[in-house]
Amino acid sequence: MQTSSPPSHPTTLLRAANPRTLLALSAACAYHTLPAAPPPGQLLSSQCFQCHGTNGQPVSGFEGIGGENANEMHKELLEMSLRKPEGIMDLQIRAYTPAQLRLIANYLSTLPKTGETNDD
Repeated sequence: MQTSSPPSHPTTLLRAANPRTLLALSAACAYHTLPAAPPPGQLLSSQCFQCHGTNGQPVSGFEGIGGENANEMHKELLEMSLRKPEGIMDLQIRAYTPAQLRLIANYLSTLPKTGETNDD
């Protein structure tokens, strides 16, 4: 009885492999190629950066929002979302739920704090 040599061509190897093995290998490859999820609140906070500067760093005319106390910031954001609109921020903030505002405040509090720049 003659034994056959193992298949050498990659497609032949795939056809010869156990389907469960292929599924496990595919899942392992997919798992290792997934990008890491951003920190909670980071994507929601990106709207804030349009005016308050990249990563909450102050820019001319706006105060810095990085490194502030999360609880105080959340309270202020909630108040803004409920008061009569005074400006664009009051209107934009209405698009977020209280839970999303909490995520935003928590994320912004993790950013480096810098000097205030509200030079109106």
